[in-house]
Amino acid sequence: MDKNNKRLIVVGDRVLIHVQEGEERTKVGLYLPPTAMDSQAVQGGKIVATGPGLPMPDPGESGDEPWRTPLRETRFVPMQARAGDYALFFRKAAVEITFEGDTYLVIPQSAILALVRDSDVED
Repeated sequence: MDKNNKRLIVVGDRVLIHVQEGEERTKVGLYLPPTAMDSQAVQGGKIVATGPGLPMPDPGESGDEPWRTPLRETRFVPMQARAGDYALFFRKAAVEITFEGDTYLVIPQSAILALVRDSDVED
């Protein structure tokens, strides 16, 4: 994500979320029951950026003599979450950060319960 000539890079399987502050019904139509809102166990927000995913090990790597294996381009397990999606996630897994005056949450993809994606976006 770029802002004011600075770039915020999300790493690994993490997701950067702009939080939608506590409403019972989200802008995308999901209903959050009072029990989820009171305990703040579940929260929602729009995904701003995602990391590349988890790096995959080389299946041909023996590990005995790593200096003899040729270097290969790192491959990643793809992320399900995408920028622009609305994510419903566990609040306990979130880390709050401030970047250029705006507050965001960084969460691992495993903390996401559900994604809402516009039907116009290709899968």
